[in-house]
Amino acid sequence: MNGKEFIKAVKNITAEKGISEDIVFDAMEQALITAYKKNFDSKTNVKVTINRETGDIKVYSYLVVVDDYIEGDEIVDEEGNITYTEPEINEDAQILLEDAQKIVPGIKVGETIEEEVTPHDFGRVAASTAKQVLTQKIREAERNSIIEEFSDKQDELMVGMLAMEDNKNYYVDLGRTRGILPKSEMIPGETVKMGSSIKVYIEKIESTSKGPLILCSRKNNGFVKRLFESEIPEFKDGLLLMHGVAREAGVRSKVAVSSTSANVDAIGSCIGEKGRRIASIIKTLNGEKIDLVLYSEDPEVYIANALSPAKNLNVSIMDEKKKEALAITDKENLSLAIGKQGINIKLASKLTKYNIQVKTLDDINKQINE
Repeated sequence: MNGKEFIKAVKNITAEKGISEDIVFDAMEQALITAYKKNFDSKTNVKVTINRETGDIKVYSYLVVVDDYIEGDEIVDEEGNITYTEPEINEDAQILLEDAQKIVPGIKVGETIEEEVTPHDFGRVAASTAKQVLTQKIREAERNSIIEEFSDKQDELMVGMLAMEDNKNYYVDLGRTRGILPKSEMIPGETVKMGSSIKVYIEKIESTSKGPLILCSRKNNGFVKRLFESEIPEFKDGLLLMHGVAREAGVRSKVAVSSTSANVDAIGSCIGEKGRRIASIIKTLNGEKIDLVLYSEDPEVYIANALSPAKNLNVSIMDEKKKEALAITDKENLSLAIGKQGINIKLASKLTKYNIQVKTLDDINKQINE
């Protein structure tokens, strides 16, 4: 490939990949300087230029004109050891004014004298270096492009295809890249098949040395939140508001909702006609139970709603600063309020952000008498 063909190839690739030509050529020139010094054992200050039209590569050594040699600063440590800092201009790159004027009459301090020092066999080194730089810049551009494309997908749902798995992770084909779905972020108890489509929550997006990292989850509370928003259009229309999600993945979720319109029933809208909306969400969650909780700005009412399916609850805020609440109920509803293995009261506490205790009147009377 001759110089012009090389330039044409670089311009075609940079245009196709959306990379700045100047960035690529500047990177190539810097890399060629390093390659020159490594392969030709040169300590001289050099610069490399690539003609953007012909592709010709030239190496120039240069000397900076000084009125006196510039040396590094002397540094003496506490033990009396002396070291020197690097001078502002390498010693090998300095030439005194009187010597410089013998070569270029009229030259001034601070100006440079350049001499072409391109080796005869530099083309081989240049071709290899340019290829490496171009490959690196293409990778960087593709990485940045993917990050940019996915930047607005964080905290959102995406549908991908299960491409492969290892001991710890599933890998989900999301188009231009693959997301990592840790097996620990799956819904407990669910099974999947390679090649099948899967809905995931994009938990984290970042650029790493190995490429873009797209971390997915089906266990995150955000997965439930986005499912509701995707299945129930009233959320996007602003007719429904979601105030929180408390979840024990694979077991039960509590979702607090309210309506902004007197004509819209918050709970009924989430359930949908013949229960179709909530059924679709539960299916995606592998049968996870959903408790729809009507939100209230009155914390006592909100807590009572959150303890559903328990009824006949009398809730009191015992300490607002410590966020402590007491719910009094009868024996029939006590077990419902607490739930199997305490799951109901645990989720209600997470949802309302109150430390809730549930007792019967008999329990309270016993405490008083004791």
